[in-house]
Amino acid sequence: MSHRRLPSLSALRAFEAAARHESAKQAALELSVTPTAISHQIRGLEEALGVSLFLRKPRQLKLTAQGRELLRVLENAFDSISEVVERLSAVPVRQAVTLSTTPAVAMRWLLPWICLLSESHPDIDLRIHASHESVALDGVTADLAIRYGDGRWPGLVAEKLFDNTFIPTCSPHLGLQEIAQLPLHSLIHFSSQGAVSAPLDWAAWQKEAKVPGLDVSAGPVFSDETHAISAAVGEQGVALMSRQLIKEELEEGRLVQPFGPEFEGKPFFLVYPESRRNDPTVLAIREWVMAVPGVLSSD
Repeated sequence: MSHRRLPSLSALRAFEAAARHESAKQAALELSVTPTAISHQIRGLEEALGVSLFLRKPRQLKLTAQGRELLRVLENAFDSISEVVERLSAVPVRQAVTLSTTPAVAMRWLLPWICLLSESHPDIDLRIHASHESVALDGVTADLAIRYGDGRWPGLVAEKLFDNTFIPTCSPHLGLQEIAQLPLHSLIHFSSQGAVSAPLDWAAWQKEAKVPGLDVSAGPVFSDETHAISAAVGEQGVALMSRQLIKEELEEGRLVQPFGPEFEGKPFFLVYPESRRNDPTVLAIREWVMAVPGVLSSD
């Protein structure tokens, strides 16, 4: 591309305004400069072009033929620039925000309701970071998280979402009704190193239940809660799961709670940095999460 030969853009603006108003004084008011500055810019432009752009009369500026030609081109050019600027300014700035949570909470509790966020905040691109491990809420790895615990994390705001009641559950097709029958069935385990959901395991449950002949170390082990739930639905054994995460299966009868005891685990919280308490994007995600059915409910 050849090099463009252009005079001073500020001089072109001064000329265009003066020509439109037919007055250096009015042009000066529009551009917030002095009339002297306008006159200086125009004279410099005329010298650079080697032509006269105005026929100067007392209190009025009249365009020469060359001036009219230049004004016509500048009006089109400035109009095009204005249209592009207005169009670009009208495009909303998109915000990406990352929410970290466990795979089970993400898939079974949040994902069905992402449409609510898209409707209320179409300019936000939500990224779900599904992991069993706690990650830094540094605005790079993640911005917010849903964590299991006591709600006390230094430097973080923690708002309770829902309780975490663990129950024995299985497919109704297993025909399991009495707790004494449990040793006849496989136990389904969920275990993940550094899991933020910290599930109750069968060993802890057995300390309370004291079922004779129950081997709490036997049975398949899954590193993902969703897989353990699928195995229970698929009649592969009995799982110890959070009631809140299998609410749909219980309501539809695909899983049942044949007996107790049941245990209250630590609740789930929405957490985000104290320093971002008033961040509009964080507040938008908070508003969405708090509107998801089941929040602040132990049903």
